[in-house]
Amino acid sequence: MKLPQLHSMIAEDAALRRRQRLQPVGGQGDKIFPPTYPGDGRNAPPRHVYERRRIGEREAWCVLVDSVQSQANRLEESLRDVAREGVPVPHVKVDFSEAGLDGIAEITSLDAPHRVYDAILRDSTLDGTPFMQSEVGKRLATARPAEATAVLEISPTALLLGAWHSTGEGGGLGAKFARCLTSEIVAVDVPVDEVEFRNGETAPRTAGQRTGSRIDPLGVLRKVEVFKGESGWGTSASEAGKKAKQVRPSEINHGNIAPTIQPLGITCDYLEHTFVLSFAALRRLHFGDPSRTAAGRSLLAALGLVALAEQDARGYALRSRCDLVCEGVTPLEVVHPDGTSDSVKLTREIARQLYLDSFEAARGAGFSLAAEPLGLKPQPKLIAIVRRSQELALSGAGGEEDEAGGAS
Repeated sequence: MKLPQLHSMIAEDAALRRRQRLQPVGGQGDKIFPPTYPGDGRNAPPRHVYERRRIGEREAWCVLVDSVQSQANRLEESLRDVAREGVPVPHVKVDFSEAGLDGIAEITSLDAPHRVYDAILRDSTLDGTPFMQSEVGKRLATARPAEATAVLEISPTALLLGAWHSTGEGGGLGAKFARCLTSEIVAVDVPVDEVEFRNGETAPRTAGQRTGSRIDPLGVLRKVEVFKGESGWGTSASEAGKKAKQVRPSEINHGNIAPTIQPLGITCDYLEHTFVLSFAALRRLHFGDPSRTAAGRSLLAALGLVALAEQDARGYALRSRCDLVCEGVTPLEVVHPDGTSDSVKLTREIARQLYLDSFEAARGAGFSLAAEPLGLKPQPKLIAIVRRSQELALSGAGGEEDEAGGAS
């Protein structure tokens, strides 16, 4: 694929898509563990997300393995790694290196949940000025799909994957951009059990089981008296300090953990990774005159293809016991307005060269695209809340998991 071909596709066609089959790296039928979400009710066990989907001419139970939001994060991680290799991907970086925070050196708009409009960036400064009050920040705050040049120049992934300046002017009616790229992984044909709840409703539940247990090498028995309080734990209430109460040894991570069985983990016929880059969505974005607009849209499309190719190269190690591999190679398809499609060849090398060509073409069209990230400094108050949070975490003084009742 060359840049003129991409220009033509964006102007005339509907989308680029790929439906790539995957299998567990252990082979077809090996158990994998998709993400879990809180069940209904305060003490409900965690569960996978089930959907009954249309597969060809039939319906099948499917399980969400990597959501659109999770895939967006992984694609951004791929682009962050590419940028660190020297490929010019415009983004914003908050430098925490002088803050003395454990494990935090920098956060970028490719890491932050709300991309360039995230609170981490808003609570940082550009040359001593709060970011959103700087000239760059003001341009981002007033950007719209009808004139999105500022976002393209500063953080194009916000246009590609969607972003919203939800705390902007107008009561949350600030800059808002719908995603142009969607990517999702689901498991197809998952064996399920039908479970009936007390209210008479039925729902699917995995037929798989996860076991758990632990044998303590020290042999600490459950009957041993242990107390936990403000000073930590001890063998007496006085040693544990104020608010001491007797607990089981397992609550201080000693002793055996009795065997448990939970309905978690799945098997499936195959998994499918669906990738769609919508040209119709790209055509909603404008950057000035027609030549600039065409160059900007091509830059975004090429960036999306780099993200896909780099994710393929990185592999699909999604989480513990959820490591996937491609089942053969499925080509990209360009989808025409009448629904027909043609195959398009894309390799990692082709994607990178296409992006580099589009980057230079965009510069030639008048975009101010920096090869290096825009550097910010965290405000003292931002550093303070992170430091305090780390202190509380180290002291075991609580966190969201305690407040939410231990939801997974």
